[in-house]
Amino acid sequence: MKEKDMKFGTKAIHAGVAPDEATGAIMTPIYQTSTYVQDGVGNHKGYAYSRSKNPTRDALEKNIAAIENGKFGACFGSGMAAIDCVLKMFKPGDEIISTNDLYGGSFRIFKTVFENYGLKFHFVDMQDAANIQNYINENTKLIWVESPTNPMMNIIDIEACARIAKNHNALLAVDNTFATPYLQNPLDLGADIVMHSVTKYLGGHSDVVMGALVSNDEAIAKEIYRIQNSSGAVTAPMDSFLALRGIKTLHLRMQRHCENGRKVAQFLKSHPKVDKVYWPGFEDHPNHEVAKSQMRDFGGMISFSIVGNQLEDAFAFLKKTNVFALAESLGGVESLMGHPATMTHAAIPKEEREKSGVVDSLIRLSVGIEDAEDLVADLAQALR
Repeated sequence: MKEKDMKFGTKAIHAGVAPDEATGAIMTPIYQTSTYVQDGVGNHKGYAYSRSKNPTRDALEKNIAAIENGKFGACFGSGMAAIDCVLKMFKPGDEIISTNDLYGGSFRIFKTVFENYGLKFHFVDMQDAANIQNYINENTKLIWVESPTNPMMNIIDIEACARIAKNHNALLAVDNTFATPYLQNPLDLGADIVMHSVTKYLGGHSDVVMGALVSNDEAIAKEIYRIQNSSGAVTAPMDSFLALRGIKTLHLRMQRHCENGRKVAQFLKSHPKVDKVYWPGFEDHPNHEVAKSQMRDFGGMISFSIVGNQLEDAFAFLKKTNVFALAESLGGVESLMGHPATMTHAAIPKEEREKSGVVDSLIRLSVGIEDAEDLVADLAQALR
Protein backbone atom coordinates (compact mmCIF):
# COMPACT_ATOMS: atom_id res chain seq x y z
CA MET A 1 0.00 0.00 0.00
CA LYS A 2 1.30 3.46 -0.91
CA GLU A 3 1.75 5.91 1.97
CA LYS A 4 -0.66 8.40 0.43
CA ASP A 5 -3.40 5.76 0.59
CA MET A 6 -2.82 4.90 4.25
CA LYS A 7 -5.12 6.04 7.05
CA PHE A 8 -3.54 8.08 9.85
CA GLY A 9 -2.81 5.25 12.31
CA THR A 10 -1.16 3.14 9.61
CA LYS A 11 0.95 6.11 8.51
CA ALA A 12 2.02 6.83 12.07
CA ILE A 13 3.36 3.29 12.44
CA HIS A 14 4.74 2.55 8.97
CA ALA A 15 5.46 5.76 7.00
CA GLY A 16 9.14 6.38 6.35
CA VAL A 17 10.32 3.21 8.05
CA ALA A 18 11.18 -0.28 6.85
CA PRO A 19 12.78 -3.40 8.37
CA ASP A 20 16.55 -3.03 8.71
CA GLU A 21 18.21 -4.45 5.60
CA ALA A 22 21.16 -5.88 7.52
CA THR A 23 19.25 -7.78 10.23
CA GLY A 24 15.53 -7.56 9.49
CA ALA A 25 14.96 -5.61 12.73
CA ILE A 26 11.41 -4.22 12.63
CA MET A 27 12.38 -1.13 14.63
CA THR A 28 14.56 1.52 12.99
CA PRO A 29 18.11 1.07 14.36
CA ILE A 30 19.80 3.86 16.31
CA TYR A 31 22.65 4.78 13.99
CA GLN A 32 24.88 6.21 16.71
CA THR A 33 27.63 7.32 14.37
CA SER A 34 29.11 10.65 13.39
CA THR A 35 30.60 9.59 10.06
CA TYR A 36 30.45 6.92 7.35
CA VAL A 37 33.16 5.07 5.42
CA GLN A 38 33.37 5.93 1.72
CA ASP A 39 34.62 3.57 -0.99
CA GLY A 40 36.14 6.52 -2.80
CA VAL A 41 35.90 10.28 -2.80
CA GLY A 42 32.19 11.05 -2.98
CA ASN A 43 31.34 7.37 -3.37
CA HIS A 44 29.14 6.51 -0.38
CA LYS A 45 25.73 5.05 0.44
CA GLY A 46 23.94 8.38 0.74
CA TYR A 47 25.43 9.30 4.11
CA ALA A 48 28.71 11.14 4.66
CA TYR A 49 28.40 12.99 7.98
CA SER A 50 25.60 12.83 10.55
CA ARG A 51 25.08 16.57 10.86
CA SER A 52 24.00 16.51 7.22
CA LYS A 53 22.15 13.21 7.24
CA ASN A 54 21.63 10.25 9.55
CA PRO A 55 19.52 7.14 8.79
CA THR A 56 17.57 7.29 12.07
CA ARG A 57 16.79 10.98 11.65
CA ASP A 58 16.05 10.39 7.98
CA ALA A 59 13.33 7.87 8.86
CA LEU A 60 11.81 10.24 11.42
CA GLU A 61 11.78 13.18 9.01
CA LYS A 62 9.97 11.08 6.41
CA ASN A 63 7.50 9.84 9.02
CA ILE A 64 6.61 13.31 10.32
CA ALA A 65 6.25 14.62 6.76
CA ALA A 66 3.87 11.77 5.92
CA ILE A 67 1.55 12.27 8.90
CA GLU A 68 1.34 15.99 8.04
CA ASN A 69 0.50 15.13 4.40
CA GLY A 70 3.78 16.77 3.41
CA LYS A 71 6.63 15.81 1.09
CA PHE A 72 9.61 17.20 3.01
CA GLY A 73 10.43 17.00 6.72
CA ALA A 74 13.37 18.31 8.76
CA CYS A 75 14.09 17.70 12.44
CA PHE A 76 16.00 19.94 14.85
CA GLY A 77 17.44 19.85 18.36
CA SER A 78 14.39 21.72 19.77
CA GLY A 79 11.23 23.47 18.70
CA MET A 80 13.04 26.77 19.07
CA ALA A 81 15.78 25.56 16.70
CA ALA A 82 13.06 24.82 14.12
CA ILE A 83 11.64 28.35 14.52
CA ASP A 84 15.19 29.73 14.30
CA CYS A 85 15.57 27.96 10.95
CA VAL A 86 12.39 29.54 9.56
CA LEU A 87 13.46 33.03 10.61
CA LYS A 88 16.88 32.60 8.99
CA MET A 89 15.12 32.37 5.64
CA PHE A 90 14.54 36.14 5.76
CA LYS A 91 16.76 39.23 5.57
CA PRO A 92 16.96 42.63 7.30
CA GLY A 93 14.00 44.81 6.42
CA ASP A 94 11.60 41.90 6.01
CA GLU A 95 8.44 42.03 8.12
CA ILE A 96 6.67 39.17 9.88
CA ILE A 97 3.10 39.22 11.19
CA SER A 98 2.49 36.98 14.18
CA THR A 99 -0.54 36.19 16.27
CA ASN A 100 -0.54 38.25 19.48
CA ASP A 101 -1.22 35.21 21.68
CA LEU A 102 1.63 32.78 21.26
CA TYR A 103 4.22 30.75 23.11
CA GLY A 104 6.53 32.99 25.15
CA GLY A 105 9.64 31.39 23.66
CA SER A 106 8.46 32.32 20.18
CA PHE A 107 7.89 35.91 21.30
CA ARG A 108 11.34 35.96 22.90
CA ILE A 109 13.23 34.77 19.81
CA PHE A 110 11.24 37.19 17.64
CA LYS A 111 11.87 40.24 19.82
CA THR A 112 15.22 39.66 21.53
CA VAL A 113 17.12 37.79 18.81
CA PHE A 114 15.87 38.39 15.28
CA GLU A 115 14.63 41.93 15.78
CA ASN A 116 18.29 42.74 16.48
CA TYR A 117 19.12 41.48 12.98
CA GLY A 118 16.69 43.79 11.24
CA LEU A 119 13.50 41.74 11.03
CA LYS A 120 10.35 43.63 12.01
CA PHE A 121 7.51 41.90 13.86
CA HIS A 122 3.84 42.81 14.25
CA PHE A 123 1.67 41.03 16.84
CA VAL A 124 -1.96 40.89 15.75
CA ASP A 125 -5.20 39.45 17.11
CA MET A 126 -5.90 36.93 14.35
CA GLN A 127 -9.20 35.60 15.69
CA ASP A 128 -10.50 37.75 12.86
CA ALA A 129 -8.04 37.05 10.04
CA ALA A 130 -9.05 40.35 8.40
CA ASN A 131 -7.01 42.15 11.08
CA ILE A 132 -3.89 40.99 9.24
CA GLN A 133 -4.75 43.36 6.39
CA ASN A 134 -4.02 46.35 8.64
CA TYR A 135 -0.35 45.38 8.90
CA ILE A 136 0.53 43.66 5.65
CA ASN A 137 2.63 45.53 3.09
CA GLU A 138 5.22 44.95 0.37
CA ASN A 139 7.83 44.05 3.02
CA THR A 140 5.70 41.34 4.61
CA LYS A 141 7.34 37.98 3.97
CA LEU A 142 5.78 35.68 6.59
CA ILE A 143 2.59 35.23 8.58
CA TRP A 144 3.15 33.17 11.75
CA VAL A 145 0.11 31.40 13.21
CA GLU A 146 -0.65 29.21 16.21
CA SER A 147 -4.04 27.49 16.34
CA PRO A 148 -5.07 26.73 19.00
CA THR A 149 -2.91 29.48 20.50
CA ASN A 150 -0.80 29.16 23.62
CA PRO A 151 -2.18 29.66 26.25
CA MET A 152 -5.55 31.26 25.43
CA MET A 153 -6.70 28.50 23.03
CA ASN A 154 -7.75 31.04 20.40
CA ILE A 155 -8.72 29.51 17.07
CA ILE A 156 -7.37 31.12 13.90
CA ASP A 157 -8.83 30.42 10.45
CA ILE A 158 -5.85 28.91 8.66
CA GLU A 159 -7.49 28.89 5.23
CA ALA A 160 -8.32 32.60 5.55
CA CYS A 161 -4.72 33.37 6.56
CA ALA A 162 -3.44 31.32 3.63
CA ARG A 163 -5.53 33.34 1.18
CA ILE A 164 -4.18 36.60 2.58
CA ALA A 165 -0.60 35.33 2.45
CA LYS A 166 -0.92 34.17 -1.16
CA ASN A 167 -2.50 37.46 -2.24
CA HIS A 168 0.55 39.32 -0.90
CA ASN A 169 3.29 36.85 -1.95
CA ALA A 170 4.04 36.00 1.68
CA LEU A 171 4.57 32.62 3.30
CA LEU A 172 2.26 31.15 5.93
CA ALA A 173 3.82 29.10 8.74
CA VAL A 174 1.65 27.32 11.32
CA ASP A 175 2.79 26.07 14.72
CA ASN A 176 0.69 22.90 14.91
CA THR A 177 2.05 21.70 18.26
CA PHE A 178 -1.22 21.86 20.22
CA ALA A 179 -3.42 20.24 17.57
CA THR A 180 -0.92 17.69 16.20
CA PRO A 181 -1.29 16.13 12.73
CA TYR A 182 -3.95 13.83 14.16
CA LEU A 183 -6.36 16.72 14.69
CA GLN A 184 -5.28 19.26 12.05
CA ASN A 185 -3.22 19.41 8.85
CA PRO A 186 -2.30 23.03 8.00
CA LEU A 187 -0.65 22.13 4.67
CA ASP A 188 -4.03 20.89 3.45
CA LEU A 189 -5.48 24.27 4.48
CA GLY A 190 -2.95 26.26 2.46
CA ALA A 191 0.03 26.69 4.80
CA ASP A 192 3.54 26.67 3.33
CA ILE A 193 5.36 25.46 6.45
CA VAL A 194 4.20 23.50 9.48
CA MET A 195 6.24 23.65 12.68
CA HIS A 196 6.12 21.22 15.62
CA SER A 197 7.68 21.09 19.01
CA VAL A 198 8.15 17.32 18.80
CA THR A 199 8.96 17.49 22.51
CA LYS A 200 5.23 17.65 23.14
CA TYR A 201 2.55 15.37 21.68
CA LEU A 202 4.58 13.77 18.88
CA GLY A 203 7.21 12.41 21.27
CA GLY A 204 4.50 12.13 23.87
CA HIS A 205 6.48 10.72 26.78
CA SER A 206 8.37 13.73 28.19
CA ASP A 207 11.71 12.15 27.37
CA VAL A 208 12.94 14.05 24.31
CA VAL A 209 13.49 17.67 23.20
CA MET A 210 13.04 18.22 19.46
CA GLY A 211 11.52 20.37 16.74
CA ALA A 212 10.36 19.72 13.19
CA LEU A 213 9.39 21.55 10.00
CA VAL A 214 7.30 20.15 7.15
CA SER A 215 6.58 21.60 3.71
CA ASN A 216 5.28 20.54 0.30
CA ASP A 217 7.30 23.20 -1.54
CA GLU A 218 10.62 21.92 -2.88
CA ALA A 219 12.26 25.36 -2.96
CA ILE A 220 11.29 26.02 0.66
CA ALA A 221 12.51 22.55 1.64
CA LYS A 222 15.89 23.10 -0.01
CA GLU A 223 16.32 26.31 1.98
CA ILE A 224 15.30 24.53 5.20
CA TYR A 225 17.82 21.75 4.57
CA ARG A 226 20.56 24.28 3.71
CA ILE A 227 20.04 26.11 6.99
CA GLN A 228 19.65 22.88 8.96
CA ASN A 229 22.99 21.60 7.68
CA SER A 230 24.76 24.97 7.89
CA SER A 231 23.61 25.85 11.41
CA GLY A 232 23.85 22.28 12.69
CA ALA A 233 20.99 22.37 15.22
CA VAL A 234 20.02 18.80 14.37
CA THR A 235 18.46 16.13 16.55
CA ALA A 236 20.52 13.16 17.71
CA PRO A 237 19.98 9.52 16.62
CA MET A 238 18.74 8.37 20.04
CA ASP A 239 16.23 11.23 20.24
CA SER A 240 15.10 10.43 16.70
CA PHE A 241 14.49 6.83 17.73
CA LEU A 242 12.47 7.92 20.76
CA ALA A 243 10.32 10.28 18.67
CA LEU A 244 9.66 7.56 16.09
CA ARG A 245 8.57 5.26 18.90
CA GLY A 246 6.29 7.94 20.32
CA ILE A 247 4.57 8.72 17.02
CA LYS A 248 3.52 5.08 16.63
CA THR A 249 0.89 5.62 19.35
CA LEU A 250 0.02 9.24 18.56
CA HIS A 251 -3.48 8.45 17.27
CA LEU A 252 -4.33 6.35 20.33
CA ARG A 253 -2.98 8.90 22.77
CA MET A 254 -4.72 11.83 21.09
CA GLN A 255 -8.05 10.05 21.25
CA ARG A 256 -7.65 9.74 25.04
CA HIS A 257 -6.30 13.29 25.42
CA CYS A 258 -9.44 14.57 23.66
CA GLU A 259 -11.82 12.39 25.71
CA ASN A 260 -10.23 13.46 28.99
CA GLY A 261 -9.96 17.07 27.89
CA ARG A 262 -13.68 17.24 27.24
CA LYS A 263 -14.54 15.87 30.70
CA VAL A 264 -12.08 18.17 32.49
CA ALA A 265 -13.26 21.24 30.55
CA GLN A 266 -16.90 20.51 31.35
CA PHE A 267 -16.09 20.04 35.05
CA LEU A 268 -14.17 23.30 35.24
CA LYS A 269 -16.91 25.27 33.48
CA SER A 270 -19.44 24.17 36.09
CA HIS A 271 -17.26 24.92 39.13
CA PRO A 272 -18.14 28.03 41.18
CA LYS A 273 -14.51 28.94 41.91
CA VAL A 274 -13.55 28.93 38.21
CA ASP A 275 -14.02 32.22 36.37
CA LYS A 276 -13.35 31.48 32.69
CA VAL A 277 -12.46 28.27 30.84
CA TYR A 278 -10.68 28.39 27.48
CA TRP A 279 -11.25 25.26 25.37
CA PRO A 280 -12.30 25.34 21.69
CA GLY A 281 -14.82 22.53 22.12
CA PHE A 282 -17.35 24.78 23.83
CA GLU A 283 -20.07 26.08 21.52
CA ASP A 284 -19.67 29.58 23.00
CA HIS A 285 -15.91 29.60 22.38
CA PRO A 286 -15.01 32.30 19.81
CA ASN A 287 -14.43 30.64 16.42
CA HIS A 288 -15.83 27.31 17.63
CA GLU A 289 -17.26 26.78 14.14
CA VAL A 290 -13.82 27.37 12.61
CA ALA A 291 -12.37 24.81 15.01
CA LYS A 292 -15.04 22.31 13.96
CA SER A 293 -14.21 22.85 10.30
CA GLN A 294 -10.41 22.63 10.48
CA MET A 295 -9.92 20.24 13.42
CA ARG A 296 -11.15 16.66 13.94
CA ASP A 297 -11.54 17.11 17.71
CA PHE A 298 -10.63 19.76 20.26
CA GLY A 299 -7.58 18.41 22.06
CA GLY A 300 -6.41 18.12 25.65
CA MET A 301 -5.09 21.64 26.24
CA ILE A 302 -7.24 23.81 28.53
CA SER A 303 -6.66 27.14 30.26
CA PHE A 304 -8.79 28.56 33.06
CA SER A 305 -8.76 31.47 35.48
CA ILE A 306 -9.80 31.47 39.13
CA VAL A 307 -12.50 33.79 40.44
CA GLY A 308 -10.95 36.98 41.83
CA ASN A 309 -7.85 36.84 39.64
CA GLN A 310 -5.43 36.72 42.57
CA LEU A 311 -1.91 35.44 42.06
CA GLU A 312 -1.90 33.80 45.50
CA ASP A 313 -5.02 31.78 44.63
CA ALA A 314 -3.33 30.39 41.53
CA PHE A 315 -0.19 29.51 43.50
CA ALA A 316 -2.25 27.84 46.23
CA PHE A 317 -4.09 25.71 43.68
CA LEU A 318 -0.85 24.68 41.97
CA LYS A 319 0.50 23.36 45.29
CA LYS A 320 -2.52 21.21 46.10
CA THR A 321 -2.86 18.82 43.17
CA ASN A 322 -1.71 15.22 43.44
CA VAL A 323 -2.08 13.85 39.89
CA PHE A 324 -1.48 17.04 37.90
CA ALA A 325 2.22 17.90 38.14
CA LEU A 326 3.50 21.49 38.08
CA ALA A 327 6.05 21.53 35.28
CA GLU A 328 7.08 23.25 32.07
CA SER A 329 6.07 21.57 28.80
CA LEU A 330 2.94 19.68 27.76
CA GLY A 331 1.67 16.85 25.60
CA GLY A 332 3.02 13.92 27.60
CA VAL A 333 1.03 10.93 28.78
CA GLU A 334 0.98 12.44 32.27
CA SER A 335 -1.16 15.45 33.16
CA LEU A 336 0.79 18.66 33.66
CA MET A 337 -0.14 22.18 34.70
CA GLY A 338 1.60 25.50 34.45
CA HIS A 339 1.28 29.16 35.34
CA PRO A 340 1.81 31.04 32.05
CA ALA A 341 2.42 34.48 33.60
CA THR A 342 5.47 33.27 35.53
CA MET A 343 6.53 30.24 33.50
CA THR A 344 6.01 29.76 29.76
CA HIS A 345 5.08 33.42 29.06
CA ALA A 346 7.27 35.25 31.55
CA ALA A 347 9.32 36.64 28.64
CA ILE A 348 6.31 38.68 27.51
CA PRO A 349 5.87 42.01 29.37
CA LYS A 350 2.97 41.97 31.84
CA GLU A 351 1.05 44.66 29.98
CA GLU A 352 1.30 42.72 26.71
CA ARG A 353 0.41 39.42 28.41
CA GLU A 354 -2.74 40.80 29.97
CA LYS A 355 -3.91 42.35 26.69
CA SER A 356 -4.28 38.82 25.30
CA GLY A 357 -5.84 37.44 28.51
CA VAL A 358 -2.82 36.00 30.32
CA VAL A 359 -3.85 37.23 33.76
CA ASP A 360 -2.21 36.33 37.08
CA SER A 361 -4.76 33.64 37.95
CA LEU A 362 -4.60 31.88 34.58
CA ILE A 363 -3.60 28.22 34.75
CA ARG A 364 -2.84 26.05 31.73
CA LEU A 365 -3.57 22.34 31.83
CA SER A 366 -2.13 19.62 29.63
CA VAL A 367 -4.64 16.84 30.23
CA GLY A 368 -2.95 13.45 30.09
CA ILE A 369 -4.23 9.96 29.42
CA GLU A 370 -4.88 8.87 33.01
CA ASP A 371 -8.39 7.92 34.14
CA ALA A 372 -10.60 10.99 33.72
CA GLU A 373 -12.35 10.38 37.05
CA ASP A 374 -9.04 10.70 38.89
CA LEU A 375 -8.19 13.91 37.05
CA VAL A 376 -11.51 15.52 37.86
CA ALA A 377 -11.28 14.43 41.50
CA ASP A 378 -7.76 15.89 41.74
CA LEU A 379 -8.90 19.26 40.40
CA ALA A 380 -11.96 19.25 42.66
CA GLN A 381 -9.97 18.74 45.86
CA ALA A 382 -7.39 21.36 44.82
CA LEU A 383 -10.10 23.93 44.11
CA ARG A 384 -11.60 23.31 47.55
